[in-house]
Amino acid sequence: MVSRNQIACVLAGILLASVPHSPVLDACCVSYPSGMPVVNADQTVIILWDAATKTQHFIRQASFKSAAADFGFLIPTPSRPELDESGDEAFSHLRNLTEPDVVEKSKPWGGIGIGCGMSPSALPTKSAVTVLEEKRVAGFNAVVLQAQSADALAQWLGDHHYSFSPEVKAWAAPYIAKGWNITALKVAKDQAATDSADAAPADASSEQGKNKVSAAALRMSFKTDQPLFPYRESDSTADAAALGAKRRLLRIYFLSDARYEGSLGAGKMWSGNTAWAGPLTMADRSRVLGLLKLPETTGPTQWWLTEFEDDWAYQPAPADVTFSISRKQTEIKRPPIIHYTSNGWQMPHDVTLYALFAVVAIPPLVMRWRRRGRA
Repeated sequence: MVSRNQIACVLAGILLASVPHSPVLDACCVSYPSGMPVVNADQTVIILWDAATKTQHFIRQASFKSAAADFGFLIPTPSRPELDESGDEAFSHLRNLTEPDVVEKSKPWGGIGIGCGMSPSALPTKSAVTVLEEKRVAGFNAVVLQAQSADALAQWLGDHHYSFSPEVKAWAAPYIAKGWNITALKVAKDQAATDSADAAPADASSEQGKNKVSAAALRMSFKTDQPLFPYRESDSTADAAALGAKRRLLRIYFLSDARYEGSLGAGKMWSGNTAWAGPLTMADRSRVLGLLKLPETTGPTQWWLTEFEDDWAYQPAPADVTFSISRKQTEIKRPPIIHYTSNGWQMPHDVTLYALFAVVAIPPLVMRWRRRGRA
């Protein structure tokens, strides 16, 4: 005869097997000493565009991957830039503004638990190259140059102990032909930072990990007919491979009076995508200007923020990114993050409760059924 305990165990097993189980959800052009490659890594940029005064404020928070002890990079601008240090906190504030909303829902029954040319050394004069300004700012040794030709710039940089390759010369030529200024910035990687980077494990979410150098946020303010990001680069595929750099992310927070879009000009598509777009409050405008160390009168009165994300490939970029008002002025938000919560009574998911119920409640029921059968 089957005992009462055996029946209870069998029924408990059936109940346990039938309990619904929830799947677990996890929730620039480069120049360097021979054998010492340098490439841009991840970059986050704030562009504040004042269409009324044709002024662009360009704040760049960049990192580089390098095997060189020190290096520099070149940034082209359509006019002479004003250089100053800018607050890093503005980047985190804007990131918080564009984070996805968190939406709480009741859990259903059985629910689911800038382009640049790099070069190492010092700086500033030959008659064909004019030094417009020398300044130490945001941890950089900065020199603003006006060159009459790419050959003159190459000669000047060579005379001042810069490594200047034919690739960098080709990169600079279009900007010099248009009369743009070239700002040379030098970054020195100290030994402590190198040792720390070598000792730390590579970041699993980014292949930039080792020998990655981050610089302080630098603001460049200049006049331009159209807002832009200096996106052109020479082919950095081999250098990226030598450094183990497989991917990088370019994020641009574009602030102006409307939603904007980017292109490479002449109908060429840019790989950047709009991740977020919408108007900002006056309070957020004041907060961002304060964090960027800019006066309240900077830029338009009403702000729109357009956030771009670009999986920037290590390959030649044919042109700079220019921005214009988008034909679509609708808002864009990131998809919400859904957190399921309990709301009212629902079936418990703890299997121990089902087992306890089976052991305590089932035997008396079996006994009652037997008595009824005898009667």
